[in-house]
Amino acid sequence: MTQQQRPAWAVQLQTQREAQHWNKCEMARQLIRAAGYGHGSVDSLARQIRDWEKGKHFPRDWTVAYATAFGIPEGELFGTGEPKRRDILEISLSAIDPTPYPPHQGPVAPELVMYFLEQLPGHYKADMWLGPRHLIPTVTTQAQLIKELTHAADAPVRRGLLGAGVAYAALLGWLHQDAGDINRSELWRSIALDMAHRSQDPQLISYALTNKAMLAVDVGDGRTVVDYAEAALIDESKLCPKVRILALVHQAHGQSMLPAKDKELVDRLLDRAAELVDQVDDEHPWGNACRRTRGYIEVQRATAYLRLGVYREAVALWDEVLGDALDTARRDNGVFWARQASALAAVPEPERVVQIASATAAIVEGTGSARLRQELREIPRRATAWASTSSGRELNEIISQFN
Repeated sequence: MTQQQRPAWAVQLQTQREAQHWNKCEMARQLIRAAGYGHGSVDSLARQIRDWEKGKHFPRDWTVAYATAFGIPEGELFGTGEPKRRDILEISLSAIDPTPYPPHQGPVAPELVMYFLEQLPGHYKADMWLGPRHLIPTVTTQAQLIKELTHAADAPVRRGLLGAGVAYAALLGWLHQDAGDINRSELWRSIALDMAHRSQDPQLISYALTNKAMLAVDVGDGRTVVDYAEAALIDESKLCPKVRILALVHQAHGQSMLPAKDKELVDRLLDRAAELVDQVDDEHPWGNACRRTRGYIEVQRATAYLRLGVYREAVALWDEVLGDALDTARRDNGVFWARQASALAAVPEPERVVQIASATAAIVEGTGSARLRQELREIPRRATAWASTSSGRELNEIISQFN
């Protein structure tokens, strides 16, 4: 059966698998994990995956597991439409999955705005412990409902809903980014910026711009990071401390990615952000990483130092922030530990690197975080000087499962 003759769903399964950089055996492991039970051996399931992608059989018993593994609704994954190209994205509200319930009729109660905002802290907490895979469906459903209600609501309820919509769209942008789906992350972050402009709230507009900068960090486009961060600070006098912190932090990250490697400028920007942390007193439920994360500014500084190649200073900061005990329960800490291991690999301290990499690798299994997987893949790049030692071989064995 040729590429053109295959069913659209079969092409979609292969397209999405390859977008995750999974071979068929890894896809089998992901399906078993998503299903929550064993169903034959990995090799046996990998052979079935080969047949499914050829369109020979329909994976009737595995559709839910496939949707969970990819973080894509069943209807889209197995629908009749052709799979979306990964390099083309139409940024519009119509690109959101269709609302699975009838349109709202009648007036929209103002209390609904607070209802949605009150759910956000719980979502943020769940993200730290669960990662994106389990949270995306829940948040997507709520974001779709907010979108539907904005079409029916009058001002000022509509503007309140748009504000909540910014927060939910930004969260979905983050969740898809963490899951490794850059296209969907870009979609939701652009939707957040669109809603922010409609809300006419300068805090939300700046917040949405910093979210666009956050995505550009992962894409590796330092100049775009700087542009979005500077745009977020255009009306700085109108902004609350928290939003200014986010913009300054991303400006620092962008500068650390540029060829000039200007450490003094990075430090100045982060020092300005640090002066604002104790002034954060707003009631916005979004953008509270500077409140939730212990040593938030030093975490950002250590991350920037890693890019700048200032490895010993980065290690000292990570030691100060993280301490000695590996906390493997939280995805964010896993990312921080992986970054510390990268700095330690360059110093080098091979034994500590292997210890951290081993403990951190387990978090990927529980959260499905592509961002953490990528951070772990970066460690060997800085361990080339001792790659042929026993510690180097042990590190490669740990990291090989993510290649």
